Amino acid sequence: MVTFADFEIDFMAFAVSAAIVAAYYGFLNMKVRANPTYTIHGVNALARTLWVEHIMRNSSKDIMAVQTMRNFIMGSSLMASTAALLIIGTLTLSGQAEHIAPNWHVLNLEGSFATEIWIVKVMFLLLDFIVAFFAFAMSVRLANHVVFMVNVPEHDAHHNLSPKAVARRLHRAGNMFAIGMRAFFFAVPLVFWLFGPYFLLISSIGLVVALYQLDHIEPEDALVESDTQPALPSQAMQAKYAK
Repeated sequence: MVTFADFEIDFMAFAVSAAIVAAYYGFLNMKVRANPTYTIHGVNALARTLWVEHIMRNSSKDIMAVQTMRNFIMGSSLMASTAALLIIGTLTLSGQAEHIAPNWHVLNLEGSFATEIWIVKVMFLLLDFIVAFFAFAMSVRLANHVVFMVNVPEHDAHHNLSPKAVARRLHRAGNMFAIGMRAFFFAVPLVFWLFGPYFLLISSIGLVVALYQLDHIEPEDALVESDTQPALPSQAMQAKYAK
């Protein structure tokens, strides 16, 4: 008879992993409140706002707007298709639990070897891919709306089609795309969880470290210093002039 105690280590590892990720986003939210451009997402939001205002105030930029939005929609569509394929693959994986679970638990040191917990892990992975698919699909939907809005001249626009209103819609599309990418990133610890709870913890810590490197933007002082610092000649050039 399988009881909850048999799955205690796995669920504790999942709770700790979720707490690590939640603490990271709490830290990030605190930094963003003090500095909206602390992360790459804030910088992208600012860039999208300025881009929409520039496009809607310059009618000659309509072709560039269409090309840019087309590239954005193509990227979201590709990721949505990838998420759909991963959903199908995960469903196929769940149907072979009795044959696959024992092999995947070879490296499991402390967690449960029961087939039931392995199916639960696969269901968490499936839910993650469903969230990713929904987010990417919503990103395509919102971007399709913006395609028509962004070509409306500012002086003829309704108040709901003003540059700021259109920028907010494009920002929502960008946020949905970011959520989909985060869901893909979170799939990495969930996949490692299939091998055991300790792999989940280690991969969660590694994910947070990687996300911080991707999210964090260098401070303005560092960028100014790097721009004003003279470039050093290469070793080959130094050797040439030394002769």
